[in-house]
Amino acid sequence: MTETAYLDEPSATIKLHDDAAFAGMRVAGRLAARVLDMLVPHVVPEAVTGDLDLLVQDFVRAEGAVPATIFYRGYAHASCISVNHVVCHGIPGAKRLKDGDIVNIDVTVVVDGWHGDTSRMYLVGDVPLKARRLVDVTWDCLQHGIAAARPGNTFGDIGHAIQTLAERQRCAVVRDFCGHGVGRVFHDAPNVVHVGKPGKGPVLRPGMIFTIEPMINLGRAEVKLLDDGWTAVTRDRSLSAQFEHSVGITDTGCEVFTTSPAGLGHPPYVAA
Repeated sequence: MTETAYLDEPSATIKLHDDAAFAGMRVAGRLAARVLDMLVPHVVPEAVTGDLDLLVQDFVRAEGAVPATIFYRGYAHASCISVNHVVCHGIPGAKRLKDGDIVNIDVTVVVDGWHGDTSRMYLVGDVPLKARRLVDVTWDCLQHGIAAARPGNTFGDIGHAIQTLAERQRCAVVRDFCGHGVGRVFHDAPNVVHVGKPGKGPVLRPGMIFTIEPMINLGRAEVKLLDDGWTAVTRDRSLSAQFEHSVGITDTGCEVFTTSPAGLGHPPYVAA
């Protein structure tokens, strides 16, 4: 789940985790990725977003894990499902998906106290070229951010890598939401902003664990929050896309905890 400006532990500094924490995050991250793999054959025209959310909840509980978002700050669902111009935190309900939609599904699971947090884009039916291009650009932004996540670099380097690619493709990076530290705490320090300047911000050190989750708009960067207090949409109603991984900084680079076990990282997906 995307962070705004608040943290679950407001006074927390950036934690440095040990090998046991990385092992716990691998298990939680793999389950979160499996949830998104499971959904592939179900994200189709006429699918009801509330039904997709029930699939998530049932799958997670059947694995002996807990959906982290249920009752989190009053949220009542196991996933966020954001369609077309919804930037993040779309609430599952009676909405039916339509041919041509693009959809972000964001899930966080808790396994033995560790949070696996990830989101992925899905293409519903015959998606227009401009929407597919936005999804491709957003995926590339995530990959560039991950490539910059290595010891000795800074959080500004991650943001700069994402911002430079997005703006080169004439897309806009959302500023109102960001990634976050994650582990035994759902939303921990630091806030991981997806724009930035090289060399600025805290230096990345082995043991840091956080999410990278750029939200990229086809139009302008500005968003607004709907009256439900959760759903964020683009102000100009342009399309928005997002991918998210939970990652950890190692001695030599970056480990991605939420890689798809089925190889379904980037759409279009072929269901097994």
